[in-house]
Amino acid sequence: MTASAPRPILRTFDIVSLIVGTVVGAGIYKTPALVAGMVPSDAGLIAFWALGGLLSLLGALCYAELATTFPDAGGEYHFLRLAWGPRLAFLYAWSRATVIVTGSIAMLAIAFGDYISPLLPLGEHSTYWWAAILTVLLSAVNWLGIHHARAAQNLFLGVALVAVASLVVAGFKAHGLVPTPIASPASGGTASAGQLGLAMVFVLLTYGGWNEAAYISAEARDARRGIVRGLVLGLGAVTLFYVAVNFAYLHGLGREGLAASQTPAADLFRLAFGPGSGTVIAVIVAVSCMKSVNATIFFGARSNFALGRDWKTFHWLDGWHASGAPRRAILVQMAVALALIGLASVTRNGFASMVEFTAPVFWAFILLVALAVFRLRARYPDRERPFRVPAYPVVPALFAANAAWLLWSSVSYTGLGAAVGVAFLVLGLIPLALESRVSR
Repeated sequence: MTASAPRPILRTFDIVSLIVGTVVGAGIYKTPALVAGMVPSDAGLIAFWALGGLLSLLGALCYAELATTFPDAGGEYHFLRLAWGPRLAFLYAWSRATVIVTGSIAMLAIAFGDYISPLLPLGEHSTYWWAAILTVLLSAVNWLGIHHARAAQNLFLGVALVAVASLVVAGFKAHGLVPTPIASPASGGTASAGQLGLAMVFVLLTYGGWNEAAYISAEARDARRGIVRGLVLGLGAVTLFYVAVNFAYLHGLGREGLAASQTPAADLFRLAFGPGSGTVIAVIVAVSCMKSVNATIFFGARSNFALGRDWKTFHWLDGWHASGAPRRAILVQMAVALALIGLASVTRNGFASMVEFTAPVFWAFILLVALAVFRLRARYPDRERPFRVPAYPVVPALFAANAAWLLWSSVSYTGLGAAVGVAFLVLGLIPLALESRVSR
């Protein structure tokens, strides 16, 4: 049995859970140490994480206008199609299918494998075997239908809340137990503008993923306010989580100790609860990765569905099952993600390779979505807008400037992986040309 279109099923709580699940992944257990090494004060570190939430909220407000004015399962693909035409929108959907979403699934699944392999090793390539297993398992959950995917996400969210609370408790318990300050780049002095800029890049990358809410605009039970509330409450919750976790790191490890740590969450737990607590933090991070993979699979399959709905060459991706799942799109997405996990297994650092692979292409299209707010207001001035970006045009202009900066930063700080990601984007010109022939 199939259904022709998505149905409004998701409650505001479900949207918040999906947003939090997508954003709060393995990054918060790694990037605070990097940021602490670039910011010269404790207050500055906390301020950076709070500012990252505020900048992300500016983008969320722009997305809320687009999603409530032009609701569609295609999300950003749909906005780009209306603003810049079908060809550019096609290249974005192609990029999501081959680079952005599938690369993110592979990256998060590999992070899961990194943490679970020491506990349950599966041989020489244990990390990548676990990454593949997780990808197949959670794709199957999403294939079963929206109710299964939603239930899994809400369960993961509960575990994430427990994890944040545990880190805060560990921070207070470990306070004063660091034997001696550890020298770090953040010890004394002032940071350069370049250091501070790079610090914010890492902060905003850790906040990445909230934009995926655009893909469920057609499935929100409260079409007028569900997405707006979900974005604002979701990002508000994430900001509180991130500030609380960084405060715990500072309270337990000190800024110098945090900056010198490769695994700050694990170091904090070991200091607070003893060496045997490493297993606990490994499980916490692994579950966080599971949560993010599940949400990314959920969102990503919807853009693949839109690609199949609108383009004859990919018509085989079309089809929305009565269970509330774009099943064909999920299976194809899983296959591509597994191929990328296999590709990452032959590189030196699979996680970093996937970051380099996805970031430049992702931020290039996010910039175009930001500019679409201006273009669609001009193109459809009489369209009813249930939600309007406040302080227009200042807010979307700041969002566009932020996206342009992150695009430049991602190109500047990535290597060969960025070129590979761009190459995959260019390959999209081949099916685009084929589509033109089919349509004649």
